[in-house]
Amino acid sequence: MNLANGYLFDRFGTMVTRLLGICLYTTGTLLVAFSSAAFSELLFPALSSIAVGGILLLLTNMQVGNLFAAHRSTIITLYNGAFDSSAAVFLVIKVLYEQGISLRSSFLVLSFCSIIHLVRTVLLMPRTHIPYPLPQHYTYGVNCGKANTYSVEQFDRIGEDRMTELQESSGRDNAPAAAEDGTEAQDSAKAASFRSCVLSWFFLWHLLWLSIMQLRHYLFIGTLNPMLNRLANNDPSLVSQYTNAFAITQLCGVLCAPWNGLIMDRHKGKPLAPGETEREADLRSSSLSLFLTSLQCLLFSVCASISLLPLQYLTFVLQVLNRSFLYGGNAAFISIAFPACHFGKLYGLVMSISAVVSLLQYPCFALIKGALGGDPFFVDIALTLLTLLVFIHPVYIFIHCRKLTRHREDNGQTEAANGSTPAESKL
Repeated sequence: MNLANGYLFDRFGTMVTRLLGICLYTTGTLLVAFSSAAFSELLFPALSSIAVGGILLLLTNMQVGNLFAAHRSTIITLYNGAFDSSAAVFLVIKVLYEQGISLRSSFLVLSFCSIIHLVRTVLLMPRTHIPYPLPQHYTYGVNCGKANTYSVEQFDRIGEDRMTELQESSGRDNAPAAAEDGTEAQDSAKAASFRSCVLSWFFLWHLLWLSIMQLRHYLFIGTLNPMLNRLANNDPSLVSQYTNAFAITQLCGVLCAPWNGLIMDRHKGKPLAPGETEREADLRSSSLSLFLTSLQCLLFSVCASISLLPLQYLTFVLQVLNRSFLYGGNAAFISIAFPACHFGKLYGLVMSISAVVSLLQYPCFALIKGALGGDPFFVDIALTLLTLLVFIHPVYIFIHCRKLTRHREDNGQTEAANGSTPAESKL
């Protein structure tokens, strides 16, 4: 559903998308609340609704980063970290269940919490999108409706002011990002087409990068309980101890994810090189983030392949660190590398395709249970070697930025040899 949801967000905006997400999420929690052994089939539509509704809420929340130009990637990764850490809610439910609180009561409380989402949607979120860069005098919150009351002439003036600012800072004729409504349509027309974005090397290498690491994480989680039972010699108390430790580490995702955003935003506030665009500076910073995420996944995969029970504590730490970097970096990179008018569709497409790739975990499960007799060692080694491919993405981005820098320097030398300034040569 991610691609359809992304199109829904790009086409109809925040209000419609969030209302659908809230309905799906609340329906899912209510179905879990009223499920039982006799009606266990309710769990299938319930968990599907929770998953789709949660992604819709995340998708609309990430645009809040547009309100913080100097910390945009940090805010985006923070939301993804919170989304990742939300798995720890079920640890709380598990502990409450062990203390005598029924699952029905817990999920009814979760259902009533949807009122918070509804109030936030009406009072704090715009009906369409939060533009980037923000137009002058943009307001949000209870007055967010006033952000849509600019006249066409005001939109044109805002666009001209933004274009002048960008030309002065970068020395290039860059079309400005649009404001909401009127200029957003103009920006969509001028931006690269959705098809060209999908067929670009940026998107294809990013898809490979996400798909391989996500498959590695899913296979680890899917084999975690059998692995712990095997390493703990089927000691239930020891397995429960490590399972709880794994669940507790999931709480740290919201703490780890912003580190990635800080890495991607480290250049903000610093002057750009002559002729350098803000997008180029963002891409250059993202290459380090992508490389560190790839390195974390490699180390995590190596530790997960070693059959040593105490080492799994380190594996849990690396797993949550890499997972928080992975999904936060995924969303932040898409927001940097591609036009804002295609963000929802591209985010949905990359998540959908990577989810299809993740279905490869099931043949791996069958291989482990069958031919390998329950020992995932050889599958872990194969996935560790496969993980080496994810380094292609950051290297490609780094080389691309180096080429842009050399091209800019060559142009500067040519202009200096001709005795003209960049503005004069452009005229």
